[in-house]
Amino acid sequence: MMNHGSRLSRRNFLNAASMTGLALLLVDCTSRPTGILAVPLQPSADSAVEIDLAAVVGEQGIFDGPKTKVWQYEGKVVRGDANMIQQISGSYLGPVIRVKTGQRVRVNFTNRVTEPSIVHWHGLHLPQEMDGHPMYAIQPGETYHYEFQVLDRAGTYWFHPHPEPLTGAQVYRGLAGLFIVSDDEESQAGLPAGAFDVPLVIQDRVFDGDNQFVYLSDGMMAPMTGALGDTILVNGRPDFMLPAAASVYRLRLLNGSNARTYKLAWDDGTPLTVIGTDGGLLESAVQRPYIMLSPGERIELWVDFSEKAVGSQLHLVSLAFSDGGMMGMMGGNSLLANGDPFPVMTVQIDQVGTGQKFTLPQKLSTILRYQEQDAANRRTFALGMGGMGGMMGGMGMGWTINGRTFEMEKVAQDEIVKRNTLELWVYDNQGNGGGMMGGMMQMLHPMHIHGLQFQVLGWEVDPNYQSAWDSVREGLITEGWKDTVMVMPGTRVKLLMKFQDFTGLFLHHCHILEHEDAGMMRNYRIDA
Repeated sequence: MMNHGSRLSRRNFLNAASMTGLALLLVDCTSRPTGILAVPLQPSADSAVEIDLAAVVGEQGIFDGPKTKVWQYEGKVVRGDANMIQQISGSYLGPVIRVKTGQRVRVNFTNRVTEPSIVHWHGLHLPQEMDGHPMYAIQPGETYHYEFQVLDRAGTYWFHPHPEPLTGAQVYRGLAGLFIVSDDEESQAGLPAGAFDVPLVIQDRVFDGDNQFVYLSDGMMAPMTGALGDTILVNGRPDFMLPAAASVYRLRLLNGSNARTYKLAWDDGTPLTVIGTDGGLLESAVQRPYIMLSPGERIELWVDFSEKAVGSQLHLVSLAFSDGGMMGMMGGNSLLANGDPFPVMTVQIDQVGTGQKFTLPQKLSTILRYQEQDAANRRTFALGMGGMGGMMGGMGMGWTINGRTFEMEKVAQDEIVKRNTLELWVYDNQGNGGGMMGGMMQMLHPMHIHGLQFQVLGWEVDPNYQSAWDSVREGLITEGWKDTVMVMPGTRVKLLMKFQDFTGLFLHHCHILEHEDAGMMRNYRIDA
């Protein structure tokens, strides 16, 4: 077995974890930019945890009849509280890893599937070597060691494979888990916990007659639209029913789909009360008639079932919307196009309430707001189609950022940023993406930036796309921290972000995984 990643031994890690501070961690990566772990936190008293995590081939009973062949993560705690890893019952998804801000974590990731793979810790603020860049993908049978301190605030993060150009297929086969962080600020908010704190991963899949996943079966069109499925799964189960008491719940929703965007709403018209986004709790709750959730995004809801009668049901649905793109009416190998309406899950009130009273806090957290005038630089990234991508059905075209497709370790001069600077980034999806196709093949793109959380200033909308924009705009959240943002065709979105603590090579890309695999991913480099 070959070992990669950090050169720290297990003994050295555990010794370091017993110290009151963490020394500077330098990782030896010859000829690659060096990530520096400069930790601004004091560790928590129960800080040292170690986990063995493996990607394995397995099977799961999803329907009656033959079991579905899946790839899945298996985890166990080597050091620390065994309860920090939880399984999602009856699911190929998971595990759920629960940690605290300030903890030091070691993850020994072993690849036991048949392709190269690596784990990306989506949303976490980590050094380059810990982030899961595809340059670090390991072969079957090899192990990669992650060592990092959790620097992020309480929130719902997740992990998934990130080998290039295999990310879409590996996620589709089942590789995804949740990484949930808690902290003192969250504890003081007095939110529902335990059985009343429920993670929900929403995905769509196509199955054949033998209950097996079908990935990109129809040649050219599916890589262009992304892999859209006609069966909706929640926590890996179709026709999902959540049994609930007549009480208050915290629901953590992740869009773990490869390409589908959801317009989530309660079927009875009850507004959704949002308490958190990608990067944790909002300052205070906001209400929306519906929530837009594109691939990779998370949302946390405060849901009060206390007035519901035992035996009653509430249905979460995805409402119709226009994605505004030329490909919007095409469903790939799915019977459901992006923007079609459908049911997502049912909540079944099957127990009386516990009697415990919860009041939605007026203040949930504190967020320091960045100011546009303080940005040291402004960069625009135009999204389009063109260039040479590897998945476009033999057409020789890929999705691009500023007319460029992915290059494993290369970075252009205008993709270099300075550490400890605030920047304004604009993602432009108004047809200025360059390449051979220009604006002819515009689509919705959820853009994800590795290594940090950003703040959304807002969108500029081309009047020609106003009707599509109006079908989604009330469901967009700008109040909190984000790492993934939905960029509709005909729009430009403005983001503020600060590059702190680390130097090195990081990624930004479309989180429609087939677009990412077809080139819509670029490095950016943080220099000291």
